[in-house]
Amino acid sequence: MNKIHLLLLLILVLIFSCKKGGHTIPRKTTGAINSISVIIDDQLWNGEVGDSIRNKFASPVIGLPQEEPLFTINQYPVKLMEGFMTDSRNIIVVKKGEKNNFEIKKDQYASPQNVFHISGKTGGDIITIIEKHNPEIIQKIRQTEIEECQRINKKALLDPKIITNKFHINLEVPTSYDYVLQKENFIWLKKEIVSGNTSLLIYQVPISAIEKGGNLVSNIIKIRDSIGGLYIHGKEPNTDLITEEAYAPYFFKIKMDGKKAYETKGTWELKNDFMSGPFINYAIIDEQHNRVLILEGFSYAPSKEKRDLMHELESIIKSVKIIK
Repeated sequence: MNKIHLLLLLILVLIFSCKKGGHTIPRKTTGAINSISVIIDDQLWNGEVGDSIRNKFASPVIGLPQEEPLFTINQYPVKLMEGFMTDSRNIIVVKKGEKNNFEIKKDQYASPQNVFHISGKTGGDIITIIEKHNPEIIQKIRQTEIEECQRINKKALLDPKIITNKFHINLEVPTSYDYVLQKENFIWLKKEIVSGNTSLLIYQVPISAIEKGGNLVSNIIKIRDSIGGLYIHGKEPNTDLITEEAYAPYFFKIKMDGKKAYETKGTWELKNDFMSGPFINYAIIDEQHNRVLILEGFSYAPSKEKRDLMHELESIIKSVKIIK
């Protein structure tokens, strides 16, 4: 058997082994965090259908001081569907067809991947389908992007002992963060970036501090402002970190690690100073330990877009597991 025949045989064996039992080795998805590949012909993209897609999936992210799109959209004509676009984690395929249809295919071309197929008899039909299903599409994409960021973080994690011993939790914090301050019921970690930084706070308070009488949002804001007064200050006197009063924060009731939690998003500032930026605050009602576990992320990056910085902080916080 000559070398060419041997090489061909080895290739066939490799192909057979990959496909044996109907299984193939999936390609890995690529692309920046929070991006979508929209496969749609130019005629639809440049009309009302394209406007609807942009309005839904590139709408401003809530809680940021400047407008930034929810997702970065990259549009490609349908004829370019074959190729590198199929390696994107999130793909929306839009086209006219003989019937109105919406379908989600998981890992169709690569993994992990969401492919959303939208077809309609008319442009108006397509817009109706987008209007109906956009919340589901956004939820699935956001979850996929959180998981992708968590996968990246896991490549190099801080030793969890300090956080675990102090708060009885597992939290996946990448090694790009350093400890700034540690107190009995408080930890501050910070990551330095070009022209700024991002911070992660972990602390706990009694359940009665939040779920007592009065407004939940007001109670959460009072607590975070008191934490800023105790531990987070500017370089000048009387420059504590506080919640910006000019804009009401966004507030949601959610579940985290199977427990009731409150999500608050807004803008922080340093009192009597010019520094400011966005924050996300998660207050988890942990009845087993008779406490509210609070995990907060905030960033200071005056010359940089902040969407992906806050997304990384959210991904870290949502990795939390309370030890029973």
